Amino acid sequence: MIWYVALVLLVGVDRIVEVVLSARHARWSFAQGGREYGRAQFVPMVVLHVGLLIGCVAEAWFAQRPFLPWLGWPMFALVVLALVLRWWCIGVLGRQWNTRVIVVPGLTAVRRGPYRWLRHPNYLAVVIEGFALPLVHTAWITAVAFTVLNAVFLYAFRIPTENRALAELSEPVHARR
Repeated sequence: MIWYVALVLLVGVDRIVEVVLSARHARWSFAQGGREYGRAQFVPMVVLHVGLLIGCVAEAWFAQRPFLPWLGWPMFALVVLALVLRWWCIGVLGRQWNTRVIVVPGLTAVRRGPYRWLRHPNYLAVVIEGFALPLVHTAWITAVAFTVLNAVFLYAFRIPTENRALAELSEPVHARR
């Protein structure tokens, strides 16, 4: 259990680093005339992700979930791969990466790295991590709850918002007025 709590805390520290980096990128984007989309989605997204981390530890601890090596190790590998994919996305997008949806006039959509194959690879990383992290220590209720809530959030709100923002990147400046 100690190693699992350490893993969840490490993922939490990663999220804090991402939020700090995102704030820096947001300041740069707004200084370049960036426009934010879906601002009201940010707080529910943070609550959902914090809930994932709390749920992982709480369920594993209070429900006395065991570590099952045949499940835990492959799920741990998926968590690591999800983190690698997310940081690949962050590196490829550079200043355009953000936890918020901000469009900077004059920039184009990125089509390299994982974006060559997927429109939203960062969300793939979130989906993988959202079910794999709880299952490292068989917290299956948290895995199911996060996966369902995240799917609703992503497909009903976040991805449509991001697609609208990406469409604006591909429109000529005069067509956006």
